[in-house]
Amino acid sequence: MALVFEQINAEGLAHLSYIVGDDKAGVVAVIDPRRDVDIYIQRARELGVRIVQIIETHIHADFVSGSHELKARTGAPISGGKSSDYQFEIQQLSEGDELKLGNVTLRALHTPGHTPEHVSFSISDAKQGEAPFGIFTGDTLFNLDVGRPDLLGGGTEKKLAAQLYHSLFDKLVPLGDRLEIYPSHGAGSACGKSIGDRRQSTIGNERIFSEAFKERSEAEFVEWILGGMPEPPTHYARLKKVNAKGAKVLGDVPILPPLSPQEFQQLMQDENTVVIDARSILAFGGGHIPGAINIALRPEFPNWVGWTIDPEKKILLVLESERGVTLASQQLFRLGYDNIAGYLHDGMTSWQNAGLPLKHLGEWTVHELNQHKDDPNVTVLDVANCKHREMKLQTRRF
Repeated sequence: MALVFEQINAEGLAHLSYIVGDDKAGVVAVIDPRRDVDIYIQRARELGVRIVQIIETHIHADFVSGSHELKARTGAPISGGKSSDYQFEIQQLSEGDELKLGNVTLRALHTPGHTPEHVSFSISDAKQGEAPFGIFTGDTLFNLDVGRPDLLGGGTEKKLAAQLYHSLFDKLVPLGDRLEIYPSHGAGSACGKSIGDRRQSTIGNERIFSEAFKERSEAEFVEWILGGMPEPPTHYARLKKVNAKGAKVLGDVPILPPLSPQEFQQLMQDENTVVIDARSILAFGGGHIPGAINIALRPEFPNWVGWTIDPEKKILLVLESERGVTLASQQLFRLGYDNIAGYLHDGMTSWQNAGLPLKHLGEWTVHELNQHKDDPNVTVLDVANCKHREMKLQTRRF
């Protein structure tokens, strides 16, 4: 019998959640669960344990929390920090409050900065002494980065940045260099400026290698952290409201209906409908449905959808495989897109066989583009990812 500790990565969102507890006592907690919660239920069943606690480090803005889905399935209570923004029943914890899971103890530490209510949780195992061996830092501290204090907006940025400074230097650093860090995000999330590739770290590693721990005054830290901050993703404000209210319980990722070309074309006539063609850029350029938007099913897919697609729109999908349909459904579900009408059965093959209209998008190699560099009518729109791993738009006129 031993400590239960599992990290679960939701690809695309770069979201990390955790199952922790004591298998001898038969109890575990889930920290920062994603919306499709079957994975936690399945692992608990395989481990022979019960989920007795659901923990939120803060009100998330980049994905729909699975806390309510998990509570509906298990009956476990939800715990988190103190905030009047919560519009549902939650056990609001103060600093020092403890959650017992057999030999495992989770202890709340108020670490505001990314959000005002943010709490981190140190973890200790009685079999290894009373001192904690790690801490779940949520969105306060990542590998080589810290949580952004600018996402709430409304003039709170400097206040939150100052709070983040004290959370790092007055709360986390004193815990000691050996303490392991378990964050809620890895590389690819826009909850930090440029999160490192490692999905866990130590306080000591971050003090040595992270720019955030460079010796600065509070004022210097605030100026540094807010300087050059990328624009907040447009869907973050919406998801913050969804999670503060408590997401609708749907039970599972909806199974999307396959649509014939004729049914698909008919649904497209609704002006409130958008067609997302999630095939590769090359496939889209070779031939696509008129009016479709190309958002390739790559790791960046959820962020690009969040930036560009109105959640009130009805969505139709074009993909190349059943696996692609499943993956896209999961990603959209995690972002709170609950109005997906279906997908084109057999993809573009069925559309072409039905003799329906196609549009093509010309493509240039870099050499062909270079030949047009002196053309005053050519403008290049560069949408390549930058080091901050979010969608940036830059224009350059040759």
